[in-house]
Amino acid sequence: MQIDRRSFLLSGAAASVFTALPAWSAPADGSAELAALFDTMFAEGLQLNPEGATQLGLDKGVNAGLRAKLSDASDAGRAAARALTDKQLKQLAAIDRAALNPADQLNYDVVLYTRRSSKAVQAFDFGGSAYGPSPYVISQQSGAYQSTPSFLDTKHPINNGDDADAYLARLAAFADQLDGNTDRFRHDVGLGVVPPDFLIDKTLTQMAALRVPADAATVVTSIAQRAKEKGLGDHYAAEAARRYTESVLPALDRQIAAVRAVRPSATHDAGVWKLKQGDEFYQVALTANTTTRLTPAEVHQFGIDQAKMLVDRMDGVMRRAGMSGGSVGERLAAIYKLPGQIFPNTDAGKVAAIDYCNGRLAAIRDRLPQAFKRMPPYRFEVRRVPKETEAGAASAFSQSPAIDGSRPGLVYFNLQDSAEWPKFMLATVVYHEGLPGHQFEGGLALSNTGLPLIRKVGGFSGYGEGWALYAEQLADELGMYDGDPLGQIGYLKEALFRAHRCIIDTGMHHFKWSRERAMALFIEGQGEAPGFAEREIDRYCANPGQACSYKLGHASFVKLRDKAQAVLGPRYDIKDFHDAVLGCGRVPLEILEQVGNAWIAAAAKG
Repeated sequence: MQIDRRSFLLSGAAASVFTALPAWSAPADGSAELAALFDTMFAEGLQLNPEGATQLGLDKGVNAGLRAKLSDASDAGRAAARALTDKQLKQLAAIDRAALNPADQLNYDVVLYTRRSSKAVQAFDFGGSAYGPSPYVISQQSGAYQSTPSFLDTKHPINNGDDADAYLARLAAFADQLDGNTDRFRHDVGLGVVPPDFLIDKTLTQMAALRVPADAATVVTSIAQRAKEKGLGDHYAAEAARRYTESVLPALDRQIAAVRAVRPSATHDAGVWKLKQGDEFYQVALTANTTTRLTPAEVHQFGIDQAKMLVDRMDGVMRRAGMSGGSVGERLAAIYKLPGQIFPNTDAGKVAAIDYCNGRLAAIRDRLPQAFKRMPPYRFEVRRVPKETEAGAASAFSQSPAIDGSRPGLVYFNLQDSAEWPKFMLATVVYHEGLPGHQFEGGLALSNTGLPLIRKVGGFSGYGEGWALYAEQLADELGMYDGDPLGQIGYLKEALFRAHRCIIDTGMHHFKWSRERAMALFIEGQGEAPGFAEREIDRYCANPGQACSYKLGHASFVKLRDKAQAVLGPRYDIKDFHDAVLGCGRVPLEILEQVGNAWIAAAAKG
């Protein structure tokens, strides 16, 4: 297979894609054939994911038409995704890997891994996606009903009439997405794939909150306000209200009816083991998320071992701080009750919490040059999760900046109940989601001119979440908790939280734990508020395997760093280590180990 990359770059969708991005400085001895294939694959993927094009700031130029589209949730859309995966796997198989230089071999291996992983997930004729493969196309965290309104409000730009027209087109497409999800939901129910009763209840609660008249609907008020601010008049608001009332609301009603119809037959079983292909699905989801070959039983035992080590360490820190009465979980719960730990559960109190988080983000930024050679060229900030989706949203999460810097990287906190976020817990989550965690790692990837575009925007939960948890540890090592023992306890509590996730996720999906048993480990073992524990457990029910990626990934980074320190001795430099594990871009954990070992060997020869 021969592809003229120069011709491709000057034609079609790719032309606008590449002019919007930092240049890729491909090695002079690199494979033009592979580079062209990567560019083609990236552009093809963009066509199937218009929301991603907008989020990255790539819906411009020839690709401007994507700004008026949403991804296709119908059977045809799913079939197109499967067909594209098959085609790209065949194209990759036609490349002679042995003839590539080392950098190209790494890129090839990573991209091939992603397509094989997609193929494994797509083999199941049910489910959708949220934070990763989900058995349920509609849940409290999966489905267009909860993702598209937030996307339109926070990601779709409205700077002129063309943007507003594109928004209206997407509003109409939203109704099609809803119907596509509803059709797939009914199909999956026919296969016996029904969410547990508590997920259905939460989903219906969220749907009811979204099912409001046009003058109260975010998808209408968002364009009304922003169009008015740009001097575009009132007609966009009126047209959005009409489309919402005539198309979106009926589609949402059809979806609500479909979900309500299965509620009487839903069971309370939390794990996917109850599904016909549940065991197979869980192993695939676990592998896809962690990028390891570990079995559920191995991950479960890993979590138990890590939790014991962390409880012992936390007990020592607590005793030095004068906290010795009761179990570690009881002492953690007691911290919530200390004066000044809980921000008022009011809008003003929640503004104060977000201000505090942005202050922590600014404070650590000045210390990062102590550990890194390169800084991401983007702005970052902390925001509150929109009220409409608080009930089912994750407790905290991160969204990448636009690749051209036109929109900052965002860290979101779910402040539905301020009591769930005591002050001693906030800082370490800022470091995880923001700097030097997700936003730092992601910003370096997006701005890395040594990576092809298809690798800049791709990701692996094991690597990304593992790095973010390692970033929490690094913040401690950089002195962010000096003189703040409660803050350090909060950091260790988050590490314990991730170890417990490995136990709980495998417990529910493999060992048939109940939801209540899983919640008890969070509440009793680490002093969590019941509402927080419930929301987290429900997330794992809808996203099997993903919760295990954090601690496994963290262990991979720490293992490599420990080995580098032992082998290199006085020649070890933490900046060089970080350059090696971040400069390679996002990779599966098994490839990270290969990259790290190769760097250590080269540095040892030095």
